[in-house]
Amino acid sequence: MAPTAELDTATSPPPPHFVIVPFPAQGHTIPMVDLARLLAERGARASLVVTPVNAARLRGAADHAARAELPLEIVEVPFPPSAADAGLPPGVENIDLITDYADFRPFFDVMRDLAAPLEAYLRALPAPPSCVISDLSNSWTAGVVSRVGLPRLFFHGPSCFYSLCDLNAAAHGLQQQADDDRYVVPGMPVRVEVTKDTQPGFFNTPGWEDLRDAAMEAMRTADGGVVNTFLDLEDEFIACFEAALAKPVWTLGPFCLYNRDADAMASRGNTPDVAQSVVTTWLDAMDTDSVIYVNFGSLARKVPKYLFEVGHGLEDSGKPFVWVVKESEVATPEVQEWLSALEARVAGRGVVVRGWAPQLAILSHRAVGGFVTHCGWNSILESIAHGVPVVTWPHFTDQFLNERLAVNVLGVGVPVGATASVLLFGDEAAMQVGRADVARAVSKLMDGGEEAGERRRKAKEYGEKAHRAMEKGGSSYESLTQLIRSFTLQEPKNSSSITVECSANRHI
Repeated sequence: MAPTAELDTATSPPPPHFVIVPFPAQGHTIPMVDLARLLAERGARASLVVTPVNAARLRGAADHAARAELPLEIVEVPFPPSAADAGLPPGVENIDLITDYADFRPFFDVMRDLAAPLEAYLRALPAPPSCVISDLSNSWTAGVVSRVGLPRLFFHGPSCFYSLCDLNAAAHGLQQQADDDRYVVPGMPVRVEVTKDTQPGFFNTPGWEDLRDAAMEAMRTADGGVVNTFLDLEDEFIACFEAALAKPVWTLGPFCLYNRDADAMASRGNTPDVAQSVVTTWLDAMDTDSVIYVNFGSLARKVPKYLFEVGHGLEDSGKPFVWVVKESEVATPEVQEWLSALEARVAGRGVVVRGWAPQLAILSHRAVGGFVTHCGWNSILESIAHGVPVVTWPHFTDQFLNERLAVNVLGVGVPVGATASVLLFGDEAAMQVGRADVARAVSKLMDGGEEAGERRRKAKEYGEKAHRAMEKGGSSYESLTQLIRSFTLQEPKNSSSITVECSANRHI
């Protein structure tokens, strides 16, 4: 299918060219690939700048775009040679490939060395691109784009609710508090009280302050922002976020709804470790809204003791389930044996997927009626977009505030009971949630009753609104039209803000 450029007439200027620079973590890359597809579908040229390992993961997306004759290209730049000097193992070009927590900070430092190849690519283009859209975690792109003299938009992956909390807390210096006292985030349209564990901020760890400062500066100096959300979901928070930034914010989501055919769903992210048809065939035999889907994202890895609690909780709930576990979590004979025994006990009502799963195909299936999620924004939004309520089990960073939005503001979630951050690779000492908590939350979400029915009704209502937002005339569709036109017509930068009263008048 050829792109449908709205400005494709004989008198129109050439379509704009967007250079997109994702951060190499699946939760960051997937929505930016979706964004590139959206832009290309509407007639703009989109170039994704990635390193070789990440380019290989995007081969399916590139092939799908080529078949559809979309102007989307993958631009491969070498991973910096400084990675070896920093002690990173060969081939570790994505956060989810890191196996030693000590390698995280060096990984971010090495990423800065992509500045030179990105600048060389931008300068070598026959015509300057219209705009660079870079992940906020790639704050180093700000200097590159400024030197080349191009407009830059930041892409920030979390909800606007979270981003507004983060911006306001940072403006008042609240994230540097040394104790565990609670504080109320100022400037919010609802009352948001947080603790040291649940407060906003991606780089609050001691020793990471320079990355945090650089990210906030990259946001302040950008010409605007792009966010994966939609007006009917976060209208108050979008308005306040745009007002606080004093620059335009384009809300273009849910990006996932662009991927409506099987090939597009399957080509998102990494290659699935199980055929999509295997899971969907099993789901076909299940009743509508009867199956609970369980997936904790690409980063959080549970130690065996925690993994066993999840499995026992699902078994004790008595509900049919599809549970995704990471290859790194099933590496030991002990875990492999235990999972095989679990599968034997729940044969017919439980499926365990080892590795990467086709999440959109699962969430969009009529049989799936709930999602146990780590509360990464992509997962929360994908669930809402398909009308599926959630059991919330946040682990770190934005996830606790995404939980607050899902449970207390939108009314589509049941908390499992996690209250403190855990280490990326699991923390045996921080066993906050057990099998009884899992079984309780799953049963509360999936069982009938007035409360569960209202939660499901709200989820389905938001799902319908999400689809309308992406259709012609919808808020996200029209926002994308405005974004493309603003760069096509070379309109002057507009940094004017809207005036919004953001007083705290509700308690969540």
